[in-house]
Amino acid sequence: MADHQDHVAELFLQFSRKKLIEEFWPRLRACVELLTDEQLSWRPNENSNSIANLMLHLSGNVRQWLLVSFNKEEDRRQRSAEFAERSQLSASTLIAQLGATMDETSALLARLTPADLVARYEIQGYHVTGLDAIYHVVEHFGMHYGQIAYIAKALTAKDLGFYRELSATGRAN
Repeated sequence: MADHQDHVAELFLQFSRKKLIEEFWPRLRACVELLTDEQLSWRPNENSNSIANLMLHLSGNVRQWLLVSFNKEEDRRQRSAEFAERSQLSASTLIAQLGATMDETSALLARLTPADLVARYEIQGYHVTGLDAIYHVVEHFGMHYGQIAYIAKALTAKDLGFYRELSATGRAN
């Protein structure tokens, strides 16, 4: 039974890494690379976030929920600052910051064990398992990546081409 559980844990970690590192992050980065620094700071209203804010937020979230928690580091995240930032940040700065977080996350997900998935963590006052933390990050990253893709499409009027392989197979219909 333990071998089966270890295999399921490994599949979960591989899938999570694939979604975050090989799908969501490269697509998010491609969206950002299409835009000017001014567009990265654009927001439809004061109650909405810019792409820059979302990227700062994603870096903070992934770092807090995964890197800090699994590495048992001190949590120094200032979540409200991620949304309060109003200075114009460059695409290269934002990509470098989130990219460093994603590189560390890739290495972390490659070394986690089944024991790490069932271990308990306190994150933002929530008491969660490692499995909960990873699932939260994948879902959260996917949601904000979707917002960023939508904004990029709205600002550029371009097809991002992320699913062009489906059109070639006829499965897109």
